[in-house]
Amino acid sequence: MTRATNTSDRRWLALVLLAGAQFLVVLDATVTNVALPYIQRDLDFSAANLQWVVNAYALTFGGFLMLGGRAADLLGRRAVFMTGISLFAAASLAAGFAQSEAMLIAARAVQGLGAAIVSPAALSIVTTTFAEGSERNRALGVWGAVAGAGGAVGSLLGGVLTDALGWEWVFFINVPIAAAILFFTPVLVAESRAEGERRSYDVAGAVTITAGLALLIFTLVNTTEHGWGATRTLLGFAGAALLLVAFVVRETTARDPIIRLGILRSATRAGANVTAILGVAALFGMFFFLSLYMQDVLGASAMRTGFQYLPLAVTIFLTAGLTSSLVTKVGVRPVLTLGLVLAAIGLAWFSRVSADGSYLADVLFPSIVVAVGLGMFFVSGTLAATAGVAPHEAGLASGLINTSQQVGGAVGLAVLATLATDRTASLLADGTAPPVAATEGFQLAFLVGAGFALAGAILAALFVRPPKAQVAPEGEAERPVAVAA
Repeated sequence: MTRATNTSDRRWLALVLLAGAQFLVVLDATVTNVALPYIQRDLDFSAANLQWVVNAYALTFGGFLMLGGRAADLLGRRAVFMTGISLFAAASLAAGFAQSEAMLIAARAVQGLGAAIVSPAALSIVTTTFAEGSERNRALGVWGAVAGAGGAVGSLLGGVLTDALGWEWVFFINVPIAAAILFFTPVLVAESRAEGERRSYDVAGAVTITAGLALLIFTLVNTTEHGWGATRTLLGFAGAALLLVAFVVRETTARDPIIRLGILRSATRAGANVTAILGVAALFGMFFFLSLYMQDVLGASAMRTGFQYLPLAVTIFLTAGLTSSLVTKVGVRPVLTLGLVLAAIGLAWFSRVSADGSYLADVLFPSIVVAVGLGMFFVSGTLAATAGVAPHEAGLASGLINTSQQVGGAVGLAVLATLATDRTASLLADGTAPPVAATEGFQLAFLVGAGFALAGAILAALFVRPPKAQVAPEGEAERPVAVAA
């Protein structure tokens, strides 16, 4: 296969390819939402376990991102990227052929592992390819536009595929796309790695953090059945806390930790990652509950539900595309803060959904407000988290921000789903009609999600202060970095 030369055009084509891969892994975090009622019926999922179709993916995605980022820096970013895409495609195929609850959850977990390899490798290639300043702002504007829209497009695509071909195709569709990415990667992307470092991987750290998060979320999910004060619930939380503390201890003592904790000494980087946890915690829940509201309460079909996400997807894409220029002019902090404030306003608006409402009255306008906030949040948050990072730690910083997003999504969804389920169950026990009880559960989830987003906005305003180089003027000279050999 002919390999490309080192030209500016090739760098931007490589960006399109890498953003497309990120789009694929982000899309798969939400593509199942519209299909959930069909999956539940066909594979006999319990109501409590249904969220594991989403969370199994998010957990392994979040838990192994740091290991994926470290491997990309040391083994070669392109090689690791292609390995991850291959694993992701194989797991997608297995998910489509799943015949049981356990098989689908296991396939989704392996999908998440593939995504954990792909995402930090792709983002580290972007950050080492485009010089910090307006050039990288533009590149991450494209990245944010495509990746940010992936969540909404996932719901749109999931609805169309589920109605037209069956829920299995929300997984099968990944295979030809992954094959195309694998074909073009050697043409457009050169190999790169952190030179002069030992090839050592903190597998124990990755397993410990993933086990701790899995136990935390499993315990949260099961509070609906066993109660918050039950012995098994308290033991579950204690076990999760011990594993997470063990992870921190491991990272402070390991020769080659999966997370060099010193990278978080930057208040901006730490703030950006905590903000990402809170922002995505709110937004994962929004997609999950909004899909259920439109189908189970408003009675929309899967396809109609998918198309009703179209205004949200288009708005995210357009806003993210404009955000890179806005950041260059006014800075990261005000854009990130405003984005999260808008997301909080939209989610608070969603908390007023009605059991006898309509798409136009209850969904369309708040979704536009949330979408504008999302577009601003994804681009500016990524810029803040990767500003000033040395090239040899690009994979680490990229893995860290992706980890924060996925962990936030998984834990946030578990918390919001638990609260919503408890609220609905309580109302049903009092004789409330099922649509009304379900809607009031969704209302609570949206309101708490708005609180998460608002807390993220406050943290962004207080702590996110990236280097001035990140908002370099448009005409400033920038150092090009080759991407194709």
